[in-house]
Amino acid sequence: MSTKRKEPSPNMPHKDFTLPPGNGTRVCVGGGAGFIGSHIARRLKAAGYHVTVVDWKKNEFMEEKEFCDVFLHEDLRKLEVAARACKGCQQVYNLAADMGGMGFIVSNESVLSFNNTAISMNMLEAARRAGARDFFYASSACVYNEAKQEDVSNPGLVEADAWPARPQDMYGLEKLYSEEMALAYGRDFEMNVRLARFHNIYGPRGTWRGGREKVPAAFCRKAITSTEEFEMWGDGLQTRSFTYIDDCVEGVLRLMFSDCDVPINLGSTEMVDMIAFAKIAMSFEKKELKIKHIDGPMGVRGRNSNSKLILEKLEWEPTITIAEGLKKTYFWIKDEIEKVRKEGSEAVDFSTSEIVKQVDDSLMQLGEAEEKTEAK
Repeated sequence: MSTKRKEPSPNMPHKDFTLPPGNGTRVCVGGGAGFIGSHIARRLKAAGYHVTVVDWKKNEFMEEKEFCDVFLHEDLRKLEVAARACKGCQQVYNLAADMGGMGFIVSNESVLSFNNTAISMNMLEAARRAGARDFFYASSACVYNEAKQEDVSNPGLVEADAWPARPQDMYGLEKLYSEEMALAYGRDFEMNVRLARFHNIYGPRGTWRGGREKVPAAFCRKAITSTEEFEMWGDGLQTRSFTYIDDCVEGVLRLMFSDCDVPINLGSTEMVDMIAFAKIAMSFEKKELKIKHIDGPMGVRGRNSNSKLILEKLEWEPTITIAEGLKKTYFWIKDEIEKVRKEGSEAVDFSTSEIVKQVDDSLMQLGEAEEKTEAK
């Protein structure tokens, strides 16, 4: 199929937006060393905000000075860590989550449920204790009812389609629960809660190998390194919309400085099936590889964003096309592959994807840390 895009209404031009100057205002970005979090933190720091980032992993593609003033390399599953990170902050952005592509999510539902529920609870409570004025929670299109996503010609999921609740997996259910928990905090305490449901965010400086990468990065990597066949999980007819990182950052900041207090979609409405998506990735260097369909997790059959509510509330929607955003991602990943190979990893096969098996290392690390504390 060809890509399909719903254009913004001619009666609804995009509203101008300038991020208010920070002037040293303290903000906390949970998960700020991750892909989306680091891009948001970098924009805030550039605008003069004093940015504290807390994450259990370091960013491998950015220097800390690029995106934060203070970096806490700690575990947000511990309330005391979240409380320390949020202290004195007017705004709290929670982007922290244990996640990955479908291959990782389907193999680690229990671990993701434990880790992400703990992180979400702690960040909310820490923001409340700190007296934060604004709280942002990064939700996901995975919250939507699976029954609404069985048609590859999905007309676009509206926000009400999350109920009655029936996400495809525990990752989506945890996101939906965390949305409701955040809304409850907003009702019970003086804190402005903002919720965005991300639709497949992608772009440079994100994970592109190892099993946690998502489709855009995996397809770029395969298009770059494959020589005869392009490997693809499933029949390739499943459809998705994809949102470039710059649009995501813009949307989050517009939302945070708005009066929108309900969950909204933050996603492009340009929908494409996986075969067409692969061909776009191959087109950047004029490759024409045969697609090899293999068994693997595919997710729902059809998922697309709907921009009616975001246009109503923010007078804006994502505008960067797949062709534009994926091209930037493609050549960034190509540079990364060349760096890896120069370091002596010529034998690494980047033309295939792996399904990450169930791992409990993060759970065990939390337990080990608590045992050491008790032993002191």
